[in-house]
Amino acid sequence: MELPERVLSMNLATLRNGSSFGDMVDDCLRHGVAAISPWRDQVEQVGLVEAARIVQMNGLRVTGLCRGGMFPAADSEGRQEAIEDNLRAIDEAAALGADCLVLVCGGLPAGSRDLAGARQMVADGIWAMLPYAKASGVPLAIEPLHPMYAADRACVNTIDQALDICQALGDGVGVAIDVYHVWWDPNLALAIERAGKMNRILAHHICDWLVPTTDLLLDRGMMGDGVIDLKGIRAMIEAAGYHGPQEVEIFSRDNWWKRDGDEVVATCVERFETVC
Repeated sequence: MELPERVLSMNLATLRNGSSFGDMVDDCLRHGVAAISPWRDQVEQVGLVEAARIVQMNGLRVTGLCRGGMFPAADSEGRQEAIEDNLRAIDEAAALGADCLVLVCGGLPAGSRDLAGARQMVADGIWAMLPYAKASGVPLAIEPLHPMYAADRACVNTIDQALDICQALGDGVGVAIDVYHVWWDPNLALAIERAGKMNRILAHHICDWLVPTTDLLLDRGMMGDGVIDLKGIRAMIEAAGYHGPQEVEIFSRDNWWKRDGDEVVATCVERFETVC
């Protein structure tokens, strides 16, 4: 059976050098990249209607919208506010024709040490928004984050934890596998295999883990500059049945965000073809 052509998508977080939404799209198209994944603030800056027009005019595939989530809160009012914001995010994803809405689930509520309770708030929050997401045609992609973010950004830290939530909630929710967050997991191969058997892989994000890493949030590496076995993880994901786009997502305050977008996209394309 002939496999689909490998597709590179550009998560627009990679191009946070001050460029406009339109300029970032132009940088991508100049190098043959016709798939993007914007962040909600980038869409808000240009306006949802204009962002959707740019996407449609250029025939772009939107592989995801970043991000929803951030469900845990110290009180019911905060949890409800999070759900309402996620419903708005679903509307935005639908308007852009996004393949999924990526969920960064959120960490511990203020003053809490109850990690299990926070994870339950995540499941409850997704459950509350899931009917609307299904009706809108927007799959929800839980992105497990590295355990270093468990307290403040994401209490869901492994693919297996995300899949447990998926299994409990049913159809309409899957996982976004970001190599930066899962490469260390000793159960990675089995977890990816499980995700494939459940048909839950919605996205595959790539970058690299630098040694040394000077900032755990804003010092991700360009593919090939670090220690992640990108080809090995890709092979696992493809063996699990996912042959969708690989989405470059690099937070790099002191390096790539200081470079011209044309150079960044050109480098991403070259590394995608050689080391991914």
